[in-house]
Amino acid sequence: MKIVYWSSTGNTERMAQMLGEEIEKLGGSAEVEEVSSVSPSALEKETVFALGCSAMGDEELDEGEMEPFVQEVEKFASGKKIGLFGSYDWGDGEWMRRWEARMKEAGADVAGTVIANNEPGEEDQEHLAELAKKLFG
Repeated sequence: MKIVYWSSTGNTERMAQMLGEEIEKLGGSAEVEEVSSVSPSALEKETVFALGCSAMGDEELDEGEMEPFVQEVEKFASGKKIGLFGSYDWGDGEWMRRWEARMKEAGADVAGTVIANNEPGEEDQEHLAELAKKLFG
C-alpha cells in the first residue's frame, strides 16, 4: 500500500513511517514516500492508500506540494479507500476535517483520520494501528 506524505517538521513523516510499520505488522507491504517523489498518477490504479500532511498557516494543507497533489487525487478518488493523517501545533484540527470532507465529496471512502499534536506518541500509534486495520483489514 502506498503512503504519501508531506511534513514540515518531521512529525507527519514519523506518522507515515508508523502507519507503514502497522501495515507490515498486519502482513501487508507499505511504500512510504514523500510527496515530492511521487506523481499523483501513481495512486490512480491503487484501490487503497493513505495521505498525510501537517497543518500549515491558518490550518491548511501545504500549498507548495501537497495541495496540488491532493487536487489531482480528487479527480480519481471516487471509489478509493483512503486514510488521512497529519500533525499540527495549533488550532483544533480544522484542516483535517476540511480535507476529509473534500475527499468524501470526491467520492472517496475515507477509512479514518489520525491527527497528532506535534510529535506523535503512544496514543497516536494506537490510532494509526486502528487506521491500518481499516485500510488493510
